[in-house]
Amino acid sequence: MKVSQMLGSNGQAVKNQFILTEEGRGANGNFIKKEVFQSYQSAIVEKITWNDRTDIKLDGKYWDYSKTTSKYRNLFLRETRETTQKKIKSGEYKLANLNN
Repeated sequence: MKVSQMLGSNGQAVKNQFILTEEGRGANGNFIKKEVFQSYQSAIVEKITWNDRTDIKLDGKYWDYSKTTSKYRNLFLRETRETTQKKIKSGEYKLANLNN
């Protein structure tokens, strides 16, 4: 697993905002990439990509926790809060407990 600090709009590393990346092959040999956006000590978004498909889960408690978390969540997902809310409402994004 690779851990990297998130970069802000100025290209500089941002404190307490991380992206965790894990890549590998599934049981069927397909390439799988898992990325988790973490703000401070909490997982906010989990994005799993395989076979040109992406599934996204947001932590039900922390996905919209603070202004800072929201700012970097938006940057990670490349969308606005309003778009994220619409995708949650439509079922495209699932809410889950990412912080067991």
